[in-house]
Amino acid sequence: MRYKDVRDAWKADPEAFWMQAADEISWDRPPSKALFDADHPNYEWFSDGMVNTCWNAVDRHVEAGRGDQIAIQHESPITHATKGVTYTELRDRVATLAGALKMRGIEKGDRVIIYMPMIPEALIAMLACARIGAIHCVVFGGFAAAELAVRIDDCTPKAIIAASCGLEPGRVVHYKPLVDAAIDQAQHKPEFCVIFQREQEVAKLTPGRDFSWHGFQYGVKAADCIPVEGNHPAYILYTSGTTGQPKGVVRHTAGHLVALQWSMKNIYNIEAGDRFWAASDVGWVVGHSYICYGPLIAGATTVVFEGKPVGTPHPGAFWRTIQNMRIKSFFTAPTALRAIRREDPKGEWIKRYKLHDLQALFLAGERADPDTIKWAQEHLNVPVIDHWWQTETGWAIAANPLGIERLPVKIGSPSVAMPGYDVRVLDEGGHVVKSGTLGAIAIKLPLPPGTLPTLWNAQDRFRTSYLQQFPGYYETGDAGYMDDDGYLYIMARTDDVINVAGHRLSTGAMEEVLAAHPDVAECAVIGAADPLKGQVPIGFVCLNTGTTKPHQQIIQDCVQMMRDQIGPVAAFKLGCVVDRLPKTRSGKILRATMAKIADGEPFRMPATIDDPAILDEVSMALRALGYPNFKGHAA
Repeated sequence: MRYKDVRDAWKADPEAFWMQAADEISWDRPPSKALFDADHPNYEWFSDGMVNTCWNAVDRHVEAGRGDQIAIQHESPITHATKGVTYTELRDRVATLAGALKMRGIEKGDRVIIYMPMIPEALIAMLACARIGAIHCVVFGGFAAAELAVRIDDCTPKAIIAASCGLEPGRVVHYKPLVDAAIDQAQHKPEFCVIFQREQEVAKLTPGRDFSWHGFQYGVKAADCIPVEGNHPAYILYTSGTTGQPKGVVRHTAGHLVALQWSMKNIYNIEAGDRFWAASDVGWVVGHSYICYGPLIAGATTVVFEGKPVGTPHPGAFWRTIQNMRIKSFFTAPTALRAIRREDPKGEWIKRYKLHDLQALFLAGERADPDTIKWAQEHLNVPVIDHWWQTETGWAIAANPLGIERLPVKIGSPSVAMPGYDVRVLDEGGHVVKSGTLGAIAIKLPLPPGTLPTLWNAQDRFRTSYLQQFPGYYETGDAGYMDDDGYLYIMARTDDVINVAGHRLSTGAMEEVLAAHPDVAECAVIGAADPLKGQVPIGFVCLNTGTTKPHQQIIQDCVQMMRDQIGPVAAFKLGCVVDRLPKTRSGKILRATMAKIADGEPFRMPATIDDPAILDEVSMALRALGYPNFKGHAA
């Protein structure tokens, strides 16, 4: 079957298309229909079905006779450890943890925050929550205590599951003190914490509140899977917002299952028994969809990798893992490839390994620059497939559906829209523009199964953030165009969220940190193109009158504050002191113009600028920082 036939079938009868896709899921009670739209634009999928995510991801594969197959392969070049967990072992370990949570009072609908590194226990914790209908909220371990505290107050968890530490090349990241600090800062207090003690660091437990991972589970009765309604939240995942206040994306259970099952087969060409690796982190949406749930729902083997693309120990770490694990489909971010390419421009490390089982490399998380794609194609000799999606959608909006038909690759494009996504490019008035014309990319409602139905405790914010700008559409926040063949080209964000090494981070949140410095009167943060990370933040600060502290010391203070409050993931290292910020007459800071100056791109002088001379000061400050650097910024 061809892609066009599949998409035409969806267009002709979306209800029948998704009900057929739902047949691939094991239901306790099948849904009566696919789309529930009586309360539009609050759309839901398979709402009256009863189903359990953990059963579909684990137990049903054991029941099907594949209990001895490796479900999770843990690869840690940092600890020099490799370990496999079979589906039977996974079922037993998940059921025991779920039983312990249940015994401690965790019930259907309760929230549990998971704050763990890349170890199998992170997935076990997620699946244990799913087993008993608890709603997990995974927080990336690189976030600082202040960010964790915000999430504690927003989702009000009954429990936190964490590890004693995470590991980076050459250092131990102390997780438990961050958890303790976050609980101290948060107004909401969890009832208890479960700490997985790693041998690299044994954390001090708080008596009466904290339990060790193994002690917590000792002697408890294993829990069975509890069926939940199709519209029961499976998890909450926070994504950066333009105001700095994170948005809690909600994922409903049934649509999540159906969409991931469909995507594993049709996009990644992965079925039961295959081996799949997404080199990401469980704290991001890729880790939810394609490290934990997607591969396991499909009955594949998934890889949990605790390492870096370079330095653990060399630029061949990815290729060694692909060889040893006989990976069929590999998924990573362009940032990782750029880091490898920087260390190994001629691909010498790739030649050391046999990648016979690799059928394709998938890229997502940020715009994939053409040079990196060409380098990977040349040295890997497999299709390099860019695809585009968001935390909010949970799976690909646009992709090259390898499991249906390998479409021609157009470098610079994530290919074509997947079934369920009616993608349009709109002008400011909400009218569809001609092919090849740049505009705002929006998706006609309803969104397909697996996408966000709302934000956690923020329905009004959901509407204003995504549905208000173009009535009848979901606003993606991305700008781009579509060619005559229906291929999409994503060119930029339309808001102030920047992409640092595949991580979407809010410049608004960073500005809040800078503004808290006692000597800073006003500030702005922009994203500048970077050859390795895609973008890096640059901060501009205006000082209070009478400030005597040296400028260099103030910038050092700001860098440390950003590290403490946002975390190292922000990669904030560049800042400068300026007398004024360029603004419109109404007081809006011209961040987009500043970013163009940093990237050496041509720009039109804004008609509403208050004082054009200020842009000269911005240019001088950027030159002092080394921008624009024409030696090779990301496209």
